[in-house]
Amino acid sequence: MTFNPELCRNESEVESKLIVQYLLPELGYTPDTWHQEVAVGSIRLDFLAFAAQVIPFVLDANSPLSIVMEAKHPKQNLNNHLIKLRHYLTKLNVKYGLLTNGKEIRIYTRENDDINLVFRCAGSEIENKINQIKYLIGRDNVKTYFLTEEEQPKEKVETNGERTMKVIAVYHNKGGVGKTTTVVNLAAALSKRGKKVLVIDLDSQANTTFATGLVKFDDEENDDIKDLNILQVLQSEEFYPISEVARKSDFCSPVIHVIPAHIDLMKYENDLNSLDYSRLILIEKLAEVKDKFDVVLIDTPPSLNLYARIALIAADYLIIPSDLKPFANQGLTNVKEFIKAVNGFKKQIKQPQLEILGVLASKISTNNKFVQYTLGSRIEKISKKYNLPMFDTVIYDRDDLAKCAEKVIPMGESEIADPVSVIDFKPNCSSAQEFELLAKEVLQKIGMA
Repeated sequence: MTFNPELCRNESEVESKLIVQYLLPELGYTPDTWHQEVAVGSIRLDFLAFAAQVIPFVLDANSPLSIVMEAKHPKQNLNNHLIKLRHYLTKLNVKYGLLTNGKEIRIYTRENDDINLVFRCAGSEIENKINQIKYLIGRDNVKTYFLTEEEQPKEKVETNGERTMKVIAVYHNKGGVGKTTTVVNLAAALSKRGKKVLVIDLDSQANTTFATGLVKFDDEENDDIKDLNILQVLQSEEFYPISEVARKSDFCSPVIHVIPAHIDLMKYENDLNSLDYSRLILIEKLAEVKDKFDVVLIDTPPSLNLYARIALIAADYLIIPSDLKPFANQGLTNVKEFIKAVNGFKKQIKQPQLEILGVLASKISTNNKFVQYTLGSRIEKISKKYNLPMFDTVIYDRDDLAKCAEKVIPMGESEIADPVSVIDFKPNCSSAQEFELLAKEVLQKIGMA
């Protein structure tokens, strides 16, 4: 079944051709799990779909996850219906709301007394985006919220006894684009999907080291990272294997392993640059743990320095986070030239070329007018002007991302950072769902889905 928005001339045809004939069947909803023209008190809903069969249906905190779907005339502006949709979701305790006029499809989630946009696409793109929609509101996916731990679907395990570790660098030479936030929360989302994850911090600012809760000291005397971090890994061919330096982080559950960074990286860059093996040592040491991890994520410095080069040489794939603002966009030219130079070196040492998974729109404003009128053109510019692929997932700049990173625990008269991933902090919030979508998209792109 296909959908053509040009065939929807009025609201009735949006309901019948998009929702009834295309969306509901594609999302796995059978006639006994959705209802049309539902009246709940003074509220009138176009469609209400349930994750599980509920007859008669009851809308309360214990109800199987439900989705309100509202259809509008193709000429109507969806922004004019947000207040009413928010009223529906908050008043009826419904988690998801889909709003469409046929030309555009949006999905919102309820958070307390407000709603947040988590997905949007043009009606003409729906067939290409249907897997993303399924992940958010497909019946098979939302049903799992109500299964016991024993009933939850188990991650598929390779039967040949081999594990192919994938190494992904997260890089942009422009700072402040959400690089560290992407690394740590993507690591948590991958861990939730049953992957064994190693994070390597290669930035002397050590933001990832802080963000994963490894800094439990508040003065130099108690610094337990100084003598056992990524610097020692890179300085020594024979000693400091990854298995010795990597630390467990309970920043998320299941735990991940992290090789911390330290400010001393800045001081020793020139010394490392003079070593013949400095660019290759990480490749060799990662090979020693290829059976212990599924995915390695490398956080990089926002520069064109040695540490960024080491990360890209060791990586199989690249994610480029960007806030899509002018300076970040201009920096993409430098990124492409840097990748070209790295791939030239990788060819010389007979290593596979670095594959760009895509530019990831991150730290994006949630302002409705910006999302409606500006975001699409900025995303389109990346593909057209810079000839780079884009991720379908968008990471929006939300308060929960800051709050989970700022958690602390009191230690006498001081406080020690105790950050958690946004998925562990608030599993059902919009940011958590965005990183879950990103993890799924990354695994699909690297052949591990």
